[in-house]
Amino acid sequence: MGKDDRLTRRRFVKQSAGATLGGAAAGLWGTSSAWAGANDRVRVAVIGIRGMGQSHISNYAALKNVEVAALCDVDENLFAERVKKHFTDKGRREPKLYTDVRKLLEDKDIDAVAVVTPNHWHSLAAIWAIQAGKHVSVEKPCCHNFFEGQQLVKAAKKYKVIVQDGAEQRSNPCAQSMAKFLADGGLGEVYLAKGLCYKWRKTIGHTPDEPVPAGVNYDLWLGPAPKRPFSRNRFHYNWHWNWDYGNGDMGNQGAHEMDVARWGLGVKLPTRVCAMGGHFMFDDDQNTPNTLMAVYEFGNEKGGGDKKKILQFETRHWISNREDGMWMTGNTDEKTGYMISAGNTVGNLFYGSKGYMAKSVSKWQTYMGQKRQPGPTGSGLANHYQNYINAIRQADPVEFNKSIEEGFYSCALIHLGNISYRLGRSLDFDPARQRFINDDEANAMLRRDYRKPFVVPEKV
Repeated sequence: MGKDDRLTRRRFVKQSAGATLGGAAAGLWGTSSAWAGANDRVRVAVIGIRGMGQSHISNYAALKNVEVAALCDVDENLFAERVKKHFTDKGRREPKLYTDVRKLLEDKDIDAVAVVTPNHWHSLAAIWAIQAGKHVSVEKPCCHNFFEGQQLVKAAKKYKVIVQDGAEQRSNPCAQSMAKFLADGGLGEVYLAKGLCYKWRKTIGHTPDEPVPAGVNYDLWLGPAPKRPFSRNRFHYNWHWNWDYGNGDMGNQGAHEMDVARWGLGVKLPTRVCAMGGHFMFDDDQNTPNTLMAVYEFGNEKGGGDKKKILQFETRHWISNREDGMWMTGNTDEKTGYMISAGNTVGNLFYGSKGYMAKSVSKWQTYMGQKRQPGPTGSGLANHYQNYINAIRQADPVEFNKSIEEGFYSCALIHLGNISYRLGRSLDFDPARQRFINDDEANAMLRRDYRKPFVVPEKV
């Protein structure tokens, strides 16, 4: 089928849907002319093709009637290998290639994008894509700071496109059954949730400032961040450990476990946060903590005693205990989940009046009563990528886009904890106003100064 034939088919499906569902449906998809109906191909562009970007490419390409039609990355050195590995070697049509996300978003043949950039680009790229009429899946954390998350939620509510948050455990039956069990009172009053992020992280050492490598558009890579010389420890992957671009491990791996902890505890924004930790053992270029303990307090009118709930999050980078027998049963996917490997312990614990629960990616187990007898359990994985495509075809953004607001609340805890850590003191927070109470210094850290023209807009 040639390009003209594809466009004719796409126009036919769009016109048919408009005739059947009326004017409201005809305007559902914003400015994009490449509407993807239930019987039409969804054309996806992946923005950021290193690391997790390759997972997005391979997973979307494996779905029925989905085409990875474009790739975008500021490092042109990646294109040849990615195209060969994921396209030509597999007999797939080569994608269009872009270095500037703004040029990609002008392509009317693209239905949906996956934002798999460094954190400091997540919200801006997502908001631009939403405004361009594209469906958006944005990797975790969905925002680099609190303000960006607020703006992303506003954009998702305003424009009639699908917006998926990157907290992929939300798609898993394991996490869904966990949340239902806790909400239904399976553990009684759940008063404490813990997020565990114990991952071996070695030193990144020191790297000097140096000329920008050939083929890298470094100005585009910096985007909203301050202008700084190029250094390899502020570039591929190690950007995670620099405040200008990343959010430390609580905002990296920990974004998943923070989301599960908040979900299971049944809370949104806290009234108080206190975090402390540090960058231990190593003298290197990292400026985020490798060990961090953050504690959040939430109101709980229906609870006993002090009428509150607590969420505790721990990031550890080195030798750690396993916390529960669930993480001692082996390193296979079937037993403990895909992130339990090489000495890592990643998951959640919940404590209630009837017992406690341990949860990994693929399984949860309860221990009931004073004798901690094994109780109800749950498991199950699903396809987060298919969930996104299904949502596009089902065309209910008002309902589906509630997920990005949930993603913002979880990311908000990460940002509030990091602010407490960086200021070195506990902070009181007003969940209704979404501001710190009588604290200009802390409130100033809810957002950043943006480098023009890469500015997260005040009005979306």
